[in-house]
Amino acid sequence: MSISKKDVEHIAMLARLHLDEEEKEVYAKELSQILEHAAKISGLDTKDVSPTSHAIPIRNVMREDVITSSIPRDDALLNAPDKENDAFVVPKIV
Repeated sequence: MSISKKDVEHIAMLARLHLDEEEKEVYAKELSQILEHAAKISGLDTKDVSPTSHAIPIRNVMREDVITSSIPRDDALLNAPDKENDAFVVPKIV
């Protein structure tokens, strides 16, 4: 598949990019090469390759959830600009 200069102009217009003539030629060539490479990859036989969500093994590095006491409500509301019934009051946004 090949990308024409007209295709590059259309993509540039959608992205609101100003490209000079030399850039249009360069991008047309580079985008065509990318599409050719993608076509080669899509032609690979992957029937014996199991699907994975990651190319490399991933392990969870998160800590275990541990229940701990939180900040007391009065301390949390101490510097609140406005509070009502032990809760923060925030401006209404419509």
